[in-house]
Amino acid sequence: MTAQPSITTSTLAGRLKVVAGGTWTIAFARELEALVAGLPTQSGDIDLAAVERIDTFGAWLLEDLMRKRGGQLELAAVPDRFRGLLGEVSYANREAPPSRRKRNGLVAFIELSGENTFKFFGELWEFTAMLGAVAAAAGAAIVRPRFSRFTSIVHHLDRVGFQAIGIIALMTFLVGGILSQQGIYHFRRFGAEDYVVNMLGILVLREIGVLLVTIMVAGRSGSAYTAELGSMKMREEVDALKTMGVDPADVLVLPRVAALVVAMPILTFIGSMAALIGGGLVAWFYGGMSPEIFVSKLRDAVSIHDFLIGMIKAPVMALVVGVVACMEGMRVQGSAESLGMKTTTSVVKSIFMVIVLDGLFAMFFASIGW
Repeated sequence: MTAQPSITTSTLAGRLKVVAGGTWTIAFARELEALVAGLPTQSGDIDLAAVERIDTFGAWLLEDLMRKRGGQLELAAVPDRFRGLLGEVSYANREAPPSRRKRNGLVAFIELSGENTFKFFGELWEFTAMLGAVAAAAGAAIVRPRFSRFTSIVHHLDRVGFQAIGIIALMTFLVGGILSQQGIYHFRRFGAEDYVVNMLGILVLREIGVLLVTIMVAGRSGSAYTAELGSMKMREEVDALKTMGVDPADVLVLPRVAALVVAMPILTFIGSMAALIGGGLVAWFYGGMSPEIFVSKLRDAVSIHDFLIGMIKAPVMALVVGVVACMEGMRVQGSAESLGMKTTTSVVKSIFMVIVLDGLFAMFFASIGW
């Protein structure tokens, strides 16, 4: 049976004698704090011969008491089994915390800029390395089709492609309807509501369709890729593959990226068509434009180039999303916090890079007259 902690005090020749007994563990934290707080403020000794058990809490309570009394209290009759713990605790927190010197704002800004620059080039290097690994794995799969992971590609194609059709069609349908309603509402002031067809057709086929679908895929499938690979990394499954002589890029990365590259043009086409249908329905019920007139004006407003631009962007953006998602998944460390951070980072990086890439595409196609 565990003995209750106890303290008895006496005075001998003007010097305080404290006899501690019982169990000094965290289970009796309240009792111990109350006993220690009631000790007289005199110099003296603390006799530990009667203490049955002591843990880090009890040892630190004694050490804190002696420090607060400025060395007036000392330990006496310490059992050998307690000396190691008490000795380690006595060395804890002896050094004063370093003073925070005030830094020059300009110097701090330059240092931060340099760190971010090195970090950016490091991220770019890792992205390039992952892209090269995917390219090498794809080349090996083309040269040796027997060893390609076709079943895995089909499985991921079903997950990131066919299972995503519903939500992507719904979201793009709504966005197309909103664009059409807002266009009609504002163009009507100038008597030019018919031009909403031109705006909707060009905007959806060239920009909004592929950009909206890519962002949704980055949030839906890119985060899933990062979480899956990160979980495998945490459970050391990736290390097990390397130990068996299997390249993770062949088994884990390439099927996911390939499925995304194949699925993205299909999803972009479906999303663009859903947005045009949503816009056409709103133009019919809100703007009074019949479907025949909408289709006729749409045919005159857009060209094959507008459609091709969206289709060309789709696989490139899918490649970026897939590579970033897999790269961040492979960088997960052995904690759940790391997994959550890398999943968030994957989505943010993918969306940022997709928007930057869309801007570069816009400048390129404008320069060649498309």
